[in-house]
Amino acid sequence: MTLPTSADVSAAADRIRGRARRTPVLRAELDGSPLVLKLELVQLTGSFKIRGALNALLGGSRPDRVVTASGGNHGLAVATAARLLDLPATIYVPEPTPAVKADAIAATGAKLVRGGASYAEAAEAAQADADGARYLPAYDDPLVVAGQGTLAAEVVADAPDVDNLVVAAGGGGLAAGTVLGSGGRNVVVVEPEGCSAVHQALKAGRPVDTRVASVASSALGATRVGEIPFAVLKDADIRSVLVSDEEILAARDVLWSHFRLAVEPAAAAPLAAWLAGRVPGELPCLVVCGANAAWTPA
Repeated sequence: MTLPTSADVSAAADRIRGRARRTPVLRAELDGSPLVLKLELVQLTGSFKIRGALNALLGGSRPDRVVTASGGNHGLAVATAARLLDLPATIYVPEPTPAVKADAIAATGAKLVRGGASYAEAAEAAQADADGARYLPAYDDPLVVAGQGTLAAEVVADAPDVDNLVVAAGGGGLAAGTVLGSGGRNVVVVEPEGCSAVHQALKAGRPVDTRVASVASSALGATRVGEIPFAVLKDADIRSVLVSDEEILAARDVLWSHFRLAVEPAAAAPLAAWLAGRVPGELPCLVVCGANAAWTPA
């Protein structure tokens, strides 16, 4: 198994420069305490996933076709990256995928296939269709992980005084990339109580199958952490934090009421942990990772 390194994150940053956006950081104060928000919701496709997709498709030999499975954000990123690189793409999504995400994938011109009740079932169908194509996992790929790590590298460059980087986790790709791109800063990995593949794997000492039941499951609903992300995370000094659905939705409302940021539930998980007092340090950077949800603020 080839593991990505911090040098791979630097190479990814060079590779995707000019294609993915360098998203801004926002210095703010909430309840009298300072914090930094990394506004990845304004990234191309509305989430950080385009970073890993572009790096993976640019980092090896050019495929004739790309195939993937996704609950939405990764699929949209791969479809968009494929369009930018003039590659045909087929995206498999689980049946419960929100229409706002499925419709956005179809709008790129990629072939959209709904199949299976879960990400795991969609991934099985996608892999069966990937003969002769580049199958691109959502998180269990060294180039994908390195691409996601460019987000953390930007934070370190633009806000070098932050002492913690706080990210939501599904299959672990962003969390592992953040460790590699953090410049040695502390990393806090936040998951819903009902979708905690990283937390359960760290507790067991190995990837394990987990249940998925959360308001954020469309983005954080991996049933098992990736082998590559886990190999990076298990040797890193990270903090694993769980938050309830109620805390996530309350944090989503705060992001709107205080900052006018309309986000999907997954993107509010880091703020939920911070509001609950579960994030250490004096100046954390909370990654607001995506905005692809059919939600209209009140």
